[in-house]
Amino acid sequence: MAKTKSATRRVLIIIGLLAGLLVILGAAAYSFGWVGGGDGGPTVETAQAERRQLTQVVTASGKVQPEVEVNISPDVSGEITELPVREGQKVRKGDLLARIEADEYQARREQASANVLQQKANMQQAEADLLQARQELERQKKLYEKEAISKSELQNAQAQYEVAKAQRDAAKYRLQSAQASLQQSTEQLQQTEIFAPMTGTVSRLNVEEGERVVGTRQRAGTELMRIALLDQMEMEVDVNENDVINVADGDTARIEIDALPDRSFLGEVTEIANSARVSGQGTQQQVTNFPVKVRIYADQTPPGSTSVGSGAGGGANTPQTGPRETTPAAPKIAALRPGMSGTADVFTQTEFNAVSVPIQAVTVRDFNEMQPGQDATQAETSDSTQASKKNGAQQKRSGGEDLRKVVFLVKDGKARMRPVKTGIADDRYIQITSGLDGGETVITGPYRVVSRRLKPGMKVDAEEKGGGGGNGGSAQRASL
Repeated sequence: MAKTKSATRRVLIIIGLLAGLLVILGAAAYSFGWVGGGDGGPTVETAQAERRQLTQVVTASGKVQPEVEVNISPDVSGEITELPVREGQKVRKGDLLARIEADEYQARREQASANVLQQKANMQQAEADLLQARQELERQKKLYEKEAISKSELQNAQAQYEVAKAQRDAAKYRLQSAQASLQQSTEQLQQTEIFAPMTGTVSRLNVEEGERVVGTRQRAGTELMRIALLDQMEMEVDVNENDVINVADGDTARIEIDALPDRSFLGEVTEIANSARVSGQGTQQQVTNFPVKVRIYADQTPPGSTSVGSGAGGGANTPQTGPRETTPAAPKIAALRPGMSGTADVFTQTEFNAVSVPIQAVTVRDFNEMQPGQDATQAETSDSTQASKKNGAQQKRSGGEDLRKVVFLVKDGKARMRPVKTGIADDRYIQITSGLDGGETVITGPYRVVSRRLKPGMKVDAEEKGGGGGNGGSAQRASL
């Protein structure tokens, strides 16, 4: 009896597994368009080609940082004896930031000062010796003219004069060297007191009172602190090499900070690097990015302009996102802190009243594989094919391929292929600059059907999606 129940249980389990497998296979076949369609054609999703405003966006992530941040390092080495500032404290230009033990530098200055006095005395002695040698030379010349002395005695007086002159010059140079040493030791003594070079906020404090620091005269030096203008913030983002060509100075950006999920800021591109950053070099994960700096504004729009620059792709102005102020500088952004992570959406170009379709509606086909007049598609493709050739839309690759961008229309229950030329795109729609006039019904899915299965003239069973791109809610069956 127990064996019978066990066998029955195994049979039921096997039947259940087979039923589940059939359901999964059926769902997959339907989603890939292998089944359905009434007359044997695949079931497809469609949308209307419509005119709408498109804004091309380049998205990149990065870190918030002050536009102006100064590293403070000492010029001299020693122990910090006074540190009157703390991190986050506001300082004005000229305020004392730190004081380094000055005893050693004071002693050096006093020694240099004494050396200067000594060299001045030596200089005076050398001047006196030179004067005496000059007078002796003049006396010897007069005696030689009277033939009272020999020529060798005159030459000896001349040599003594030259020696005295050289000693005077040497004393002069030693005095100049001593004065330079005194000036250097005086500067080093003054450099034991470090003052703020600008008005701002201590954004980072790296040392404590009593620590020993290294001056920049010997090595790179110890970074004591940083002073920044926290009311002028920017975000440095890494833009992929494929996208940076579309970004231009002055492009508007929308900035979102991870730590402030309920707030967004308007930004403006101020700097685009010419040198790339390469990560994962030599591996399959190698990525090439270009640093781009985006100024952050606290209000809705940057001040002092009615429109923010044009994109690199065609010169169309980005849409105005709010009223613009005319204040000379952006107001303080108290909530932002250096080092915060965020994302910047850079609006590179806007096209108004552009014919567009959902992105997934555009695919590619090799026209060398198409037979002339295949399934009565010649009427659909002849004019648009000539236009695509004229506008440079066809893409040729090595090996004899003739790849072109196309969309599939639905007419009389069949798929009709039409070559197109594309323009800018946002996250949902892509501009069609040639091949469509607007109002056509295009096939948008399933992806596998659009990208591989569809052939010109193939029968299809269409489901129209509201709003285009499959985001319009439930599908409504359409008999076309």
